Amino acid sequence: MRIAVINGPNLNMLGRRETGIYGSGSLEDIQQALVDRFDGRAALNFHQSNSEGELVSMIQGLEGEAEGIVINAGAYTHTSVAIRDALLAVGLPFVEVHLSNVFAREEFRHSSRLADVAVGIVSGFGAASYALGLEGLLSRLAEK
Repeated sequence: MRIAVINGPNLNMLGRRETGIYGSGSLEDIQQALVDRFDGRAALNFHQSNSEGELVSMIQGLEGEAEGIVINAGAYTHTSVAIRDALLAVGLPFVEVHLSNVFAREEFRHSSRLADVAVGIVSGFGAASYALGLEGLLSRLAEK
């Protein structure tokens, strides 16, 4: 099963940015943990960009290249109609993930442009949010 793991703005700064909220692990640490845990179950392809347009292009490029997506769109979760539209255009099932519990934070983080079209959302479990989201996505894909 080919799964794309997409990360949005500032996630390249994990381990150095607001560690009290996001933890001390780097994005590379999260990626390696996923590879280790899902070896033999999923072929993972990782993407990260701070640019909305690049994220849209990455998503569009997944058509025929992946069976599903795990996405942490970062701040674009709350604002990007373009990322939402790209996800809908490629038609791949996706899970929205967040390291922090976005609903326990500032009010502007309580809305998502992606949530209502996602297979599911995992939020607030730190780095484990990615693995939990991927487990859920693989389970959903196995049902098809």
